Amino acid sequence: MNKPSAKAVSAQVRLRVRTPSALKNGTESTLPAVFLVGFMGAGKTSVGKALGDRVNWVFEDLDDRIERRERRTVAQIFRESGEPAFRRAEHSALQDVLDGIREQPSVIAMGGGAYVQTKNADLLKSSGLPIIFLDAPVEELWERCCKQASAAAIERPLLRSLEQFRELYETRRRHYVEGSITIQTGQRAVAEIAAEIEEKLKLNKIDRHAKKGEVE
Repeated sequence: MNKPSAKAVSAQVRLRVRTPSALKNGTESTLPAVFLVGFMGAGKTSVGKALGDRVNWVFEDLDDRIERRERRTVAQIFRESGEPAFRRAEHSALQDVLDGIREQPSVIAMGGGAYVQTKNADLLKSSGLPIIFLDAPVEELWERCCKQASAAAIERPLLRSLEQFRELYETRRRHYVEGSITIQTGQRAVAEIAAEIEEKLKLNKIDRHAKKGEVE
């Protein structure tokens, strides 16, 4: 069965997603999903999980969905099939996420390069869903990534040079700020950042019993 085009999915999403007008009048939001974008080390996963816990929403990392669909790790896809193949899988996974957002409210963390891809950015912007750009000073992002790589005992090519890291950050940042709400994460606790997003978007907390379909 052929997958729908990006244009078709965008049209479907526009029909079923309510424009976040609640952000303007201060009322609770009925948004079905929130997307987190940003450079590596920005805290998309940790903040996303904390935000999901605060409002009882499902948290998902888009890369995890890609790995389940492809039955390979992101590193393996890059190594065995190349970046173009990964970007196709990434876009297809994003279409799937948008196609199922009415099932349960979700917080979705995007890979560092996902929102930089024009097709992905256009798809998200046309959905009317909030896109949160988590940002921090590049030196702090570098330190976070170096600590994470050291703790996991892995070597990341982008961590061989701070200048190369900074150059990629500056290039991608120009894309991140487009059509998104910027939240600073530098020198801040994860819980504090999650609370700011919840308040800024006026997110509606789900009752755990109601979420499971139980009678209160």
